[in-house]
Amino acid sequence: MTAQDATPPKSTSGAVASFKTAVGDAYQGFFDITHNSLALLGTLAAVALITLSARADLRASAEEQLLGWLLERQEAASVDAVYAAEPSAVDRVTAAQPGDLPKQQANVTYWLSRKYRVAPEPLSALVAEAFEVGEKAKLDPTLILAVMAIESRFNPFAQSPVGAQGLMQVLTRVHTDKYNDFGGQLAAFDPVSNLRVGARVLQDAVKRAGSVEGGLRLYVGAVTTDGNWYIDKVMAEHMRIQSVALGKPMQRYVPQARPTTVVAPAAPAPVAAPAAEIEAEGPAAPNALPPGAPLTRS
Repeated sequence: MTAQDATPPKSTSGAVASFKTAVGDAYQGFFDITHNSLALLGTLAAVALITLSARADLRASAEEQLLGWLLERQEAASVDAVYAAEPSAVDRVTAAQPGDLPKQQANVTYWLSRKYRVAPEPLSALVAEAFEVGEKAKLDPTLILAVMAIESRFNPFAQSPVGAQGLMQVLTRVHTDKYNDFGGQLAAFDPVSNLRVGARVLQDAVKRAGSVEGGLRLYVGAVTTDGNWYIDKVMAEHMRIQSVALGKPMQRYVPQARPTTVVAPAAPAPVAAPAAEIEAEGPAAPNALPPGAPLTRS
């Protein structure tokens, strides 16, 4: 082997030695820094413990901050577990943008929103549905909205003492069959389902009575009274909403409903008759309605 052939191994061994020296120096430096840092942290921790032991106020403040931090972490973890994200939840909301409605419907939406203190977005969906259902049922949509306003003030979860439920206060137990098409009785608390069922009930009542006033009397189920108080309230609100929809001035005077009275024929002057003849005549024919009987209008 020549001298030239021996040179590379010496160079290689020198490079390896240099690399080992560099690694050793780096390790020693890291160890020294870590050791010194741990020593510094330990010193700071010891000083903090001594300070907290000597100062009760500082100790109480530190404990309060630590407890608050732990509670925040716990609440954040529990909220993440209970309120999981559900991006499709908006699909269940009965709402729409008022600006997307035709002008008449938008005017009605904003007016009802101000008067009944209901958000315009859910009202937009109800107003649009009332106009669509009204066209199909041959009912004025402002009449349907007036019934909702008087019955529930647009509260979809309203319930009366007799069991009328939802926006249009339909007696769910009476009209159970109508809710079958919407999945069952609980659909009474779905605003759109209740609106459709209520409009159907109102449509049937108007057809049976032959007039809107008579239909409202049947709708409210007036038995012990003539129902004029209800008819007046609904018709007044109906005319207001109609004026808003058409952009006309609000009417100040609304004609009140008048009951249809039944007048018995005039009785002839009483003539004295023998007792036997009076007994033979028997009881008089029932020309007048009995007290408390409901009055209807055609």
